Amino acid sequence: MAIIYLDNNATTRVAPEVREALLPFLDELYGNPSSPHHFGGQVEKYLTIARTQLAELLGCRPKEITFTSGGTESDNLAIRGVLAARPEKRHIITSQVEHSAVLVQCQELSRQGYHVDFLTVDSDRQIDLEDLENKIQQDTALVSIMWANNETGVLFPIESISQICKAHKVPLHVDAVQAVGKIPINLGSTHIDLLSLSGHKIHAPKGVGALYVRTGLRIRPITWGGHQERGKRPGTEPVPLIVGLGKAAELAHGWIDEEQNRVRQLRNMLETGLAGSIANLQVNGAGSPRLPNTLNVCFKGVEGEALLLLMDQMGMAASSGSACLADKLEPSHVLLAMGVPESVAQGAVRFSLSRYNTEEEIREVLKVIPGLNEKVLQLSKAADPVKEMVSP
Repeated sequence: MAIIYLDNNATTRVAPEVREALLPFLDELYGNPSSPHHFGGQVEKYLTIARTQLAELLGCRPKEITFTSGGTESDNLAIRGVLAARPEKRHIITSQVEHSAVLVQCQELSRQGYHVDFLTVDSDRQIDLEDLENKIQQDTALVSIMWANNETGVLFPIESISQICKAHKVPLHVDAVQAVGKIPINLGSTHIDLLSLSGHKIHAPKGVGALYVRTGLRIRPITWGGHQERGKRPGTEPVPLIVGLGKAAELAHGWIDEEQNRVRQLRNMLETGLAGSIANLQVNGAGSPRLPNTLNVCFKGVEGEALLLLMDQMGMAASSGSACLADKLEPSHVLLAMGVPESVAQGAVRFSLSRYNTEEEIREVLKVIPGLNEKVLQLSKAADPVKEMVSP
C-alpha cells in the first residue's frame, strides 16, 4: 500500500537530486576538509559551494552561514551565543507559540536567572507588536520570534518585528525552520540578525542545518573544540550532509514559485473539501497569512490521536502537531495560546504538504476522512454515557 504522506512539517523525503549529490562523499570523497593533504583538502571546496548555494536561497553572504546539526542546535547557538557575547544583558523576549527548541530553552534560561517575557498572540493569531515594543528594555539581550509556526503555518510579521528591534538596537533571532524553502527570503533587505534553518525540512538529510549570523554581530560558541566554521561551531564537518543541504537549497530556490502556487492549490483543495463535508471541523489560522503547504484543523468532539490512528491504518500519514512533542498527549500549547478551548484542541490534526504530493492523493484523503471522522465521533458519543456512569 502506497503511503500518502502529509506530515512534511515533521520531515521531508530526501530529494533524488540531493541523494545523488551526496553519495560521492560517502564513497570516494571521504577526506577530512581540515586535513593538510590534497585528499582531504579537495573536499573543502564543496563546503564552499554548499555555503554559496544556501546563501543564494537566503539572500545573504556565504560567510554569514554557519553549518550546524539542525534547527535545534541553530536555535541554541543563536540564543546562547548572543547571551554569552552580551553577559551584562539578562532579558530575553520570545513568544508563547515558539517551537520547543526556543520555548523550552527560554524556560530553562528563566530558571537560570534570566528574565524572559513570553509574548501572547492576539485574536488574529498574531504577535502584538505594541506589546513587543513595550517590553523591550535597556537590559534586553535578544528577541527570538519564529517566522512561521510549525503547527498552524501562521506567518508572523517579521519585517515589522525587525524594524522595532532595529529601532531599539536589540538583535533579532528568527526561527525560520518552517519558512525556508516555502516562502521567498532575502536577508540582505531585512534587519534580521540571526536565522535558523534545518535541512530535513527542505528535502535534505536529517542531521544538518545552519545558522545565519549577520556580519558585525558577535556571538560566542556554545561548544568548544576546533577551528571549524570560523570558530562558531567546532567539530569535523559532516561533508555529505552539508553537500546535501546545499543541493536542497539550490533546488528550493527554483521551487519557491511552485511551492507558493501548486502546493497552495492542493492545500486549499484539502481545506475546502474537509470544511464542506465535515460539520464539526474548525480551521485554525485561516484568517492569517499562512505557509502555502500547511493546514491545521480541529475535529470537534473527536480525539485527534484516534483519528490519526485510523488514518495511519489506511496508509495516510499526518500529525497532531510538532513531532518533537509527539510523545505527549497534552493539547497543543500553540492552539491553547491562540485561544482554542482545550476540549477542541484535543481534536487537532495538522496536514503539511510538499512538492511531491499530488491531486490524486488529496482526492483520496477527501474520500476517506469524513467517514473516519464520523466513526470516531460516534465512538466518542457512545463513550460519554459510560464516563458519566463511572464518574465518582
